[in-house]
Amino acid sequence: MSEALKVLLIEDEKEVAELYRLKLSLDGYNVEIASDGKEGLEKSFSLKPDLIFLDIKMPEMDGFEVLKNLRLNDTTKTTPVVILSNFDEQEMIEKGLTLGANEYLIKSQFNPGELSKKAKSYFNAN
Repeated sequence: MSEALKVLLIEDEKEVAELYRLKLSLDGYNVEIASDGKEGLEKSFSLKPDLIFLDIKMPEMDGFEVLKNLRLNDTTKTTPVVILSNFDEQEMIEKGLTLGANEYLIKSQFNPGELSKKAKSYFNAN
């Protein structure tokens, strides 16, 4: 990658965010972390990331509210957003996809290496 692709990780669990950030960075991505929904929304607008990984349960603003705002904004309405959550209830998955998430992943099913491969699949598709 000549210019590192920007990935925004909106995740309030610091240890989890750091594990994902480290692997994505080692694989050549420019990774920014936002520790709550409000900060994530602000960084989405200012950084204009190429891909956003979004948690659901967070302080300040939950992931669904962040996603609604991302899809209403011209800057981020087409940015790929992948929900990365511990919630695996069908109702939550359907809500995330209905609000405009490209995918809904369950954290326990994706280690940092697999998450990096998932990011790569979005960049190879474009």
